[in-house]
Amino acid sequence: VQLQASGGGLVQAGGSLRLSCIASGIIFSLNNMGWYRQAPGKSREFVADISYSGSTNYADSMKGRFTISRDNAKKMVYLQMNSLKPEDTGVYYCAAWVTVMKKYWGQGTQVTVSS
Repeated sequence: VQLQASGGGLVQAGGSLRLSCIASGIIFSLNNMGWYRQAPGKSREFVADISYSGSTNYADSMKGRFTISRDNAKKMVYLQMNSLKPEDTGVYYCAAWVTVMKKYWGQGTQVTVSS
């Protein structure tokens, strides 16, 4: 199983980024997909997820700013991030799972938001 995240970078506060994650080695359409992030010195936290059927969930601090979507034909999941804040800085990881007991993780992509 491979999850390859990309799209991170350096952006000013108020700016936008779109993260992408391409999956291989799984039956993508049957997997729930999610984004998590880890800020320096902090533990990994939930950002957003999208079920195999398309239902979405967001962490409270991301609601209204971030949008998760998926393209089953391309085996990709996206995270559109708008109105970015310095506190959004961190390494963003995509994850895939059928059951929460077994999640697959990608290598992460760095997002840095300058004030």
